[in-house]
Amino acid sequence: MNFLNSYNPYKLILISLIGSLIIVYPNIAWLPWKLGYLEGHARTTHINFFIFRYIYFSVLIGLLVHFNLRKITTLHFGRRLFRNIIIGTIAYIIYLSVSYSFCSQADCFGSILIFQFIVMCFLCSFVGHVSFMYKDQRQKDLEIEQLKVENLQSRCDALANQINPHFFFNSLNSITALVRKKNDENTLEFVNKLSDVFRYILKSEKKGLVTLKEELLFISSFRYMLEVRFANKIEFQIKVDDTRMDLKIPSLSLLPLVDNIVVHNTIDSEHKMEVMIKTNDKGELEISNPIYPKIAPNITNGIGLKSLENRFHLLMNKKIKIKNDGKTFTVILPLK
Repeated sequence: MNFLNSYNPYKLILISLIGSLIIVYPNIAWLPWKLGYLEGHARTTHINFFIFRYIYFSVLIGLLVHFNLRKITTLHFGRRLFRNIIIGTIAYIIYLSVSYSFCSQADCFGSILIFQFIVMCFLCSFVGHVSFMYKDQRQKDLEIEQLKVENLQSRCDALANQINPHFFFNSLNSITALVRKKNDENTLEFVNKLSDVFRYILKSEKKGLVTLKEELLFISSFRYMLEVRFANKIEFQIKVDDTRMDLKIPSLSLLPLVDNIVVHNTIDSEHKMEVMIKTNDKGELEISNPIYPKIAPNITNGIGLKSLENRFHLLMNKKIKIKNDGKTFTVILPLK
């Protein structure tokens, strides 16, 4: 099948010549018998007509094969065959008008000729249909392989979040600050939330889609850690319809978005950050925040958002939306 999908003009010519040879085989079989009783001009005319018939079918098969492999993109065999029959009918009419000057005998215009055109249309349709099904299956296989790569990348990202020195240092600094304040209750709560975050990240390695409820519970733990770290200068408003809680979303979808908010914005007493997480009327999840750009912006490669877009495309076949009006940054995630 790769032979068809990667054909060049030489392969197309070869397919056309072989296909035409099969189509005109009845005429080849009858040719010696015909030439046996024809003489002179009639004999020459019959030979010329036979050559014309072979060349005509060769060109027509080449055009139909190209049309089926490159132009028709439907998996419905009936529609493909119908289009080929229309082209075949037009070609048949042209053939009759041209060949009338060569021959007026029954074999030139009769049932054998009609059968040859029908077989040609069917074979070209079949070749195109099988080729397109093969390409479609290959595309699905490639997407599955890409999904495996994306899932592996997601696991690597999750592992990186676990061992990220900054993540550890910030968490340890927050715990240290709580200990120095002798705030045992908050220290214990922080450690519990930290363990919840690690536990979710570890479990998410084996999951593709999770419920929105699971993802929000994770963010609730992560939120607590950020609020402690920034001394309540960052707040989260979560307004999600309870009826949406069982909808699916790729695991760890919110983590890179929240992380981007912290990385790219100034968060202090003059720039209090309020993160809004809510569902809209279309059943989508919106994550928005005011934009407080840092004086010296962090240099990032944008892999987080790009990876998130790829995961939504592969796991849900949907696209995320990003809006930035200069004052508010919003990411809209589809739910399933």
